[in-house]
Amino acid sequence: MASLSKDTRSISGVGIGLRSQHINEILATLPNIPWFELLADNHLAEGGLIVEQLEAIAEHYPITLHCVGMSLASVEPLDLSYCQRIKALSNRVNAAWVSEHLCFSSALGVHSHDLLPIPYNQNSLDHCVNRVLQIQDFLGERILVENVSSYMTFENSDVSEIDFLVALAEKADCHLLVDVNNIYVNQVNHGLDGEGYIDQLPIDRIKEIHLAGYQQQGNYLLDAHNNPVSEPVWKLYQRLIDRKANIPTLIEWDNDIPPLQTLLNEAEKANTIMQQGLA
Repeated sequence: MASLSKDTRSISGVGIGLRSQHINEILATLPNIPWFELLADNHLAEGGLIVEQLEAIAEHYPITLHCVGMSLASVEPLDLSYCQRIKALSNRVNAAWVSEHLCFSSALGVHSHDLLPIPYNQNSLDHCVNRVLQIQDFLGERILVENVSSYMTFENSDVSEIDFLVALAEKADCHLLVDVNNIYVNQVNHGLDGEGYIDQLPIDRIKEIHLAGYQQQGNYLLDAHNNPVSEPVWKLYQRLIDRKANIPTLIEWDNDIPPLQTLLNEAEKANTIMQQGLA
């Protein structure tokens, strides 16, 4: 197996997700942002203006890749063609690391536009561990696996989400991307103990934190990524940062994209919490 350590460019502080609406402004002004994260699936086409702009961004800023198409928990064969395109994109922009979600997004040849939850039991764990190991072997590096929000649970789940995530990280020897908004969404939707979840996270496995905004939908929360970070999520983030203050953090905003300055303002809030933790 190739080396499982990459991190060719330093990732620290609070970054933001790179969205096409902001690329021209970023290239014109070069704002003081320490790093950007790409939603990799939006950048897999060869050639064109966006590719040239992306390469220009990569000349000025460190970049990470965030994927939605690996379908880690799917029972279908691993899509090596997709993984090869991710690997090529990673090499093109010299990405520090690649992340994906703990879910499945395809079944019986059908691809979902949502990140579908899985049951938390030994069979699922063994399967996901094997899939992560295959992907890491193919990419030649450890990936970051992200906890997901959900709107249903399974009767055959016999371990908690956090216990499943911890076991996966240990058995697959992968890193974690902790989405604090997803923790809070599941707290409201399923009664998950958000603070207890934060306290059980294996800090040494966490390479990145996501912060985003949810949308209220009646009695449940939708992980819509279309609003500022909520106060309960900021409090959970503070709790996590208090355990280790220098985990790279990302402001994730995917829908109803606001002006770039709005994202920069959210990043500054997170940076203030991080700096207080360091102090």
